[in-house]
Amino acid sequence: MNRDWFRLPTEEVWSIFEDRLYFCTKLFNLRIHAFVLMDNHFHLLLSTPDANISCAMEYLLGMVSREITKRSGRINQTFGTRHHKTLIRNHHNFQNAYKYLFRNPVAAGMSDNVEDYPFSTLHGLLGRRLLLIPVVDDTILFPDIGCTLKWLNTKPKDKHVVDIKNALGKAEFSLPIDRVTRKKNELELELF
Repeated sequence: MNRDWFRLPTEEVWSIFEDRLYFCTKLFNLRIHAFVLMDNHFHLLLSTPDANISCAMEYLLGMVSREITKRSGRINQTFGTRHHKTLIRNHHNFQNAYKYLFRNPVAAGMSDNVEDYPFSTLHGLLGRRLLLIPVVDDTILFPDIGCTLKWLNTKPKDKHVVDIKNALGKAEFSLPIDRVTRKKNELELELF
């Protein structure tokens, strides 16, 4: 991640990502589940039926970087490192990543509630902006929107946030084993 700002208004960077993500979903057969644009990085939760994540992300980051560089007059690279991918193998871990991703702007103090942050696919799914990023059917949000928003807006324990962040930093998402129960840490997903 480059710690520098994109040097463009976030709305303009969002527009660049909208165009490029739409194109990449068609070109690489990507299934976007969630996307959140922050001031100097982004979070993307997707599946790749064709197992081509590296090619897709290399292409996406190259296209986005060139466009941001062109529009902003940047000299330095747009993204500080290559993308990082984490394989998520089960629905419980997917839910943890989903909540972490949508809570990121709240945790960063950029929004009071997840649904109010304008630069996420959640904002569009709720009808608060036109959503051009093709998102697959959201099976977490739509069964009970009110309950899901309450869950997303409930701040997890700091230790749980650290556990999820660490799990997302691995090649395969894996939560720590609870030393008392010797079971995987279930991390406050009671609403599901």
